Amino acid sequence: MKLFTMKFGGTSVGSPEAIRQVVDIVQGTLETGDRVIVIVSAMSRVTDSLIDAARKAASGNKWGYLSTAEALRERHIETLQALVPEGDDRDRTAAQVNALIDDYVSVCNAINILGELTPRILDSIVSFGERLSSRVIAAAMRARSIQGQQYDAGQFVITDDSYQSANLLWNLTEANIHNHLLPALENGVTPVITGFIGQTRDGVVTTLGRGGSDYSGAIFAVASDSDELIIWTDVDGVMTTDPRIDKRARVLPYVSYTEVGELAFYGAKVLHPKTVQPILDKEIPLRVRNTFNPAFEGTLIGPNSTPSATVVKAVTAVRNVGLLTVSGRGMIGVPGIAGRAFLTTAKAGANILMISQASSEQSFCFVVMDDRSYAVKTAIEQEFEEEIAQRNIDQIELLDDVVIITVVGSGMRGTPGIAGRVFTVMGTQQINVIAIAQGASECSISFVIDEANLEQAVIALHELALEAVQPA
Repeated sequence: MKLFTMKFGGTSVGSPEAIRQVVDIVQGTLETGDRVIVIVSAMSRVTDSLIDAARKAASGNKWGYLSTAEALRERHIETLQALVPEGDDRDRTAAQVNALIDDYVSVCNAINILGELTPRILDSIVSFGERLSSRVIAAAMRARSIQGQQYDAGQFVITDDSYQSANLLWNLTEANIHNHLLPALENGVTPVITGFIGQTRDGVVTTLGRGGSDYSGAIFAVASDSDELIIWTDVDGVMTTDPRIDKRARVLPYVSYTEVGELAFYGAKVLHPKTVQPILDKEIPLRVRNTFNPAFEGTLIGPNSTPSATVVKAVTAVRNVGLLTVSGRGMIGVPGIAGRAFLTTAKAGANILMISQASSEQSFCFVVMDDRSYAVKTAIEQEFEEEIAQRNIDQIELLDDVVIITVVGSGMRGTPGIAGRVFTVMGTQQINVIAIAQGASECSISFVIDEANLEQAVIALHELALEAVQPA
């Protein structure tokens, strides 16, 4: 008997038809004698609707959030009615849905009165999506004779109070899962758990960051000693590149933990970047599969690198970024300049995606998401106000309308000439490379180019990866 943790994303639970497919997948696994922990996202587009309505509440638009609440009520009740026959269970679940919507309206009313939307309140707001979907899905399972039981993840997942992207308190979380979830599994329960959500030790709702349901799946897989974590999504697996950019993109049958970590961090949307972190020590296999093509095996992700026809496995792109450059001859030999800049960036609420520094110490540059780039620029100018006035540091330069391109493949490690091949492709395409970075792991090479050249660059570099997989 095996234990699987299965996480289903928003599109996988976005309609009655999709939820039927989810129930089919779970039921098929249970019929083989195996057990399943189910982690679910909110129904597709619900999280965005919740956030939009909360912002309307903060701006005084009461009709806006009330109409959103009623639309969400209608969508979830109609989905429930399509999946669960008339009877006590449907009535109980409908009452739970209505109570949650009423609670959501109450929170929005409070936001409307206060006129502000704090990170703590926003975490409470977005948690309603998973809390609604999980109750409907558990009822759909019970309608098919599966002993589905809904749980809010906060019953197990304990975090700090870093709202919007809370940090896991592992020992408490693991103990909760061992003490309260595993006994239910032993009694034949199939738990349906909200992804993305946790709570503080004081019981305040937190979230693990946007897209954090994948991370939730990894947490439950590790704490329960699952035999495999399966991320069910709307694509066939991890692909060689974004098929919206190059239709020749192919599914990779196998990638290593290191490779998929680089892919997730640098723009591949198939996994949340934190997903791999918890499963590394226990080397739990991770598989990415398509809910709507369940016969296809998808991509297996594991600890080992495998030989490939090419050393480059995939090409990714990160849009909506800004490149900040700090330069000046007065920086040479002065310790702590970069440290001050990076600390200031962190205080401005931005994460650094990529760093590049000239060996002359006259300049360094780094990339942040563009929604924080101007705030970071202003903060750094204030931090180095004296140095700029003395002309030891030039004015801080911000270049927007750029993208990060990353080529990934563990086969690059120890293989000479890969960077040369990558940049030869860029030269042949007459694309200027603005900044370059490569980590000591040699698993990826990242560089910054003008956003206008994104598609041309990805398609050209994708040629280096296409030989790694056979055409479908």
